Amino acid sequence: MPFIRVSYYEHQYDRNKLGQISRIIGSALVAYFNVPKDDVFQVFHSHKEGEFYYSPSYLGVERSDGLLYIQITLKSGRTTSQKKGFYSALAEQLSNELPMRKEDVFVVLVDNEYEDWSFGNGEAQMLKIGGGL
Repeated sequence: MPFIRVSYYEHQYDRNKLGQISRIIGSALVAYFNVPKDDVFQVFHSHKEGEFYYSPSYLGVERSDGLLYIQITLKSGRTTSQKKGFYSALAEQLSNELPMRKEDVFVVLVDNEYEDWSFGNGEAQMLKIGGGL
């Protein structure tokens, strides 16, 4: 049930590369967080100059205009070990398959609970699945 938002500088990634990025993110979510393969909810946002800012060297990471901001909202409960494995595998896979720089893979996980999701019809479907009803 993760919801993914990916932001990037306009003209850095074409439609084919965005498809690869989507697939790689999904694959890593399946492998590290046991997300079902058909649980795909992703939005990609391109930004023009003046709409996309980043520190080129914060925390000793040298970033470029190829930076991807990947924000993933998902149910809480993943361990630190799972998260670290996910970050590493995602950066490695993106670097190898696109290719792109690992330094340009910026990930933020936002944890929430079952009651924070409605997949349509004005219902909280995850409460039924998670045992909350």
